[in-house]
Amino acid sequence: MKAFDIAIVGAGIFGLSVAKAAHDRGMRVALIEKDTVANGASKGLLGALMPHIPSQWNDKKQFQFDALRTLSEEIAALEEATGVSTGYRRVGRLMPLYTQDKLDHALHRQDESQTRWRTAETGFSFNVVKETPFKDWPAANTAPLGYIWDTLAARANPRLVSAALKAYLEPRITLLEHTKFDRFDEDAGLVHLGDGSTLMAENLVLSAGYEGFDLIKDLTNQSIGSGVKGQSLALKLELPVELPVIYDEGIYVIAHENGTVAVGSTSERDWSHKETEEPTLQAMLDKAIQFCPVLEGAPIIDRWAGIRPKCRKRDPLVGLIPGHKRLWVATGGFKISYGIAHRIAQALMNQIDATSGTQIHLPETFTCAYHFA
Repeated sequence: MKAFDIAIVGAGIFGLSVAKAAHDRGMRVALIEKDTVANGASKGLLGALMPHIPSQWNDKKQFQFDALRTLSEEIAALEEATGVSTGYRRVGRLMPLYTQDKLDHALHRQDESQTRWRTAETGFSFNVVKETPFKDWPAANTAPLGYIWDTLAARANPRLVSAALKAYLEPRITLLEHTKFDRFDEDAGLVHLGDGSTLMAENLVLSAGYEGFDLIKDLTNQSIGSGVKGQSLALKLELPVELPVIYDEGIYVIAHENGTVAVGSTSERDWSHKETEEPTLQAMLDKAIQFCPVLEGAPIIDRWAGIRPKCRKRDPLVGLIPGHKRLWVATGGFKISYGIAHRIAQALMNQIDATSGTQIHLPETFTCAYHFA
């Protein structure tokens, strides 16, 4: 029987990142996935890597800032090791301003960002500008009071990031796709799989997306999260690679380097099926065309719908499940998973193996003590 230091259930972006962090610390790793790598919520189209607004600063915003700041190094190392491009680029973000209230708030945040984002040191800024630095992106008439211009934001192609992580892990760990997890006998260190086979593991991590909340409820009798449906689409359109992400009224428009433009996404708490809905997608596209007319007429080449894990207390959940000694969890990234997954994984490894690795401060609102209180 194969023996591992750690087994991970779920090969979405959190599970992949935990597997990489564990391997990089010298652990023997098994990654268990009932379908294929990143085939659920992690298979989205957007890839917006967005910081929190620099106001009312707290540990959560600091964690995400540090994650986005260090992500470029993580991506560069991953691409070098695998030869797989992830479509990552720090392009910044533009947000139109069309009410005095929004402008006043943005000006206040602009001042605070100098301190919170350490602009003098990092170069990242959150400024109000009168005109877009990029001609007709977005259309000038959509922002009579100017734009918020954030230079920290970035983009990546979610599917390519997952493909690069798979390429890195496949020759280095045991990857078990199309393999269902049944249960973990913690005392014996036995992981029981759906086909009746078993493997040995010192620790088990649940990173099974929104479906993992049912596993956690079975273990703790507590319902600490649910799934939120998202939908997005991709257009075939060649645009300059340096164009920033645009965000307005809940809609993102992202020009990827592979000649596609992603538009989305919804956040549907109430849903009855996982499939895309054409009227919803068309409504998003119509709204996007209003502030980016260049999109009009571009053919839709892909549609996506998925169920993203969201904890009831909003923030991600990371740590040892209460009442257990070797059963851990990393889930609940919702919309920000691709930007923080590497740092979530490193923080979890600090808890599982405190003897190595750079120590990372985990916000109190990310801990099991907070979510299970």
